Amino acid sequence: MPAPHTDRAQAPVNSRSRVLVASLIGTTIEFYDFYIYATAAVLVFPTLFFPSSDPTTALLSSFAVFGAAMVARPIGAIVFGHLGDRIGRKATLVASLLTMGIATFLIGVLPTYEQAGWIATALLVLMRLAQGFAIGGEWSGAALVATENAPSGKRALYGTFPQLGAPLGFIIGNGLFLVIGALLPSAAGADPSQPSEAFLEWGWRVPFLFSAVMVAIGLWVRMRLVESTVFSQTREAGLVRKLPLATAFRSHWRQLILGTFFMLATYVLFYLMTTFSLSYGRTAKDAAVPGLGYGYTTFVLMMIFGVLFFAAFTLISGPLADRYGRRATLIAVTAAIVVFGLLWVPLTGSGTLGVVLWLVLGFTLMGMTFGPMGALLPELFPTSVRYTGSGISYNVSSILGAAVAPFVAVALWEAGDGSPWLVGVYLSSMAVLTLVALLLGKETKGVALDGGESPAVAERDAAHRERDAADRERDAAGTATDGSGGAGPAAEPSAEPVR
Repeated sequence: MPAPHTDRAQAPVNSRSRVLVASLIGTTIEFYDFYIYATAAVLVFPTLFFPSSDPTTALLSSFAVFGAAMVARPIGAIVFGHLGDRIGRKATLVASLLTMGIATFLIGVLPTYEQAGWIATALLVLMRLAQGFAIGGEWSGAALVATENAPSGKRALYGTFPQLGAPLGFIIGNGLFLVIGALLPSAAGADPSQPSEAFLEWGWRVPFLFSAVMVAIGLWVRMRLVESTVFSQTREAGLVRKLPLATAFRSHWRQLILGTFFMLATYVLFYLMTTFSLSYGRTAKDAAVPGLGYGYTTFVLMMIFGVLFFAAFTLISGPLADRYGRRATLIAVTAAIVVFGLLWVPLTGSGTLGVVLWLVLGFTLMGMTFGPMGALLPELFPTSVRYTGSGISYNVSSILGAAVAPFVAVALWEAGDGSPWLVGVYLSSMAVLTLVALLLGKETKGVALDGGESPAVAERDAAHRERDAADRERDAAGTATDGSGGAGPAAEPSAEPVR
């Protein structure tokens, strides 16, 4: 665990505005890229890449590829986490943003199934996996830039800025699709849920190609960052780990598990409100599996209104977590999510006002639970494994929560004959698991991010290093004996300790 908080003053190496903009703009771009895929997965990908006589089967196939990216995220967290804990936060963040930007741009130039058959679908899957791999290293790096440069007593507030990228990315991505749909209307009107030929041929590609402009801006901002003082001191003290992943699993496995379940309810709520709700909201009331029956434009505007509350309460959650603690704040919010899941049917069945209230409440709770995570997860780990540990917890949770949430929600929606009551129960159940994890965890408000390993961990790691050195000496002695009949000196063990 991180060392107790100290009052040692440290001069900031990045200005406040540079830290906040760099942590915000990167996650905004990353979430923008993710959202435009999610929107296209509902609107056009079932037709262009997953042709099927059954619309539900095509939608589920599209969602399956959407979820496949979540599987790649922990791999990205391991790779980028290793680089971030070994060479620094800045270079790693630039690499993750560049990877995401290239993959998203290439989706915009892919051939369709009609043009290239299964190769088109395979390329889409490959690009989606690259997106997931990149975002696996993005969030934790952005959170570390914010929290490791935060002034005393404002770490949770600073941690909300990378979180703010989620609602901003949603508004920009979906807003752009709305504009394109209005400019390329079909015979049925400006509704991309019944897209025109122009929208299917090239209109959907514009948001993916536009991401190149946003990535260029993000790279310019991040290249101006300097390494955080916390990491620089860790490197100068010789505390950088050779294998951060091994250290994280050996010495901080409990934090990894707790951090994963801390995020579970957040992920499930997040993807139910942003992905499943779009399918449910725009499906006709007389469909085989009935939905709410709203037009695409109308429902997305309702969602954007709800996302404004997501943004506002993400920022509000920071000062609350700084004042009352991360754990206490999240326990109250998670309990509210449990109740919210049980109110889906009464809210969605109460007309437009009830649906708007459902969206507002869901996105408000999303902001309140997502905001404090920017500080909580990094605070669980010492500097030497913080990028790796927080990234693994955040992204493994994406498999347990986000990867399956849209897919499970569609299946439960069908099982309920168009009623979302089972989907709401699913959300409440996941929130109960998060609540248990929070009750088992400890408050992290007072920990110091500049601390090294605790004495117990340092002592245990020293014992591991001594045991490893002894094993190498025995192996070297055995090799020398086998090769020379017992004569000759044993090979010298490596001079570099395994940290």
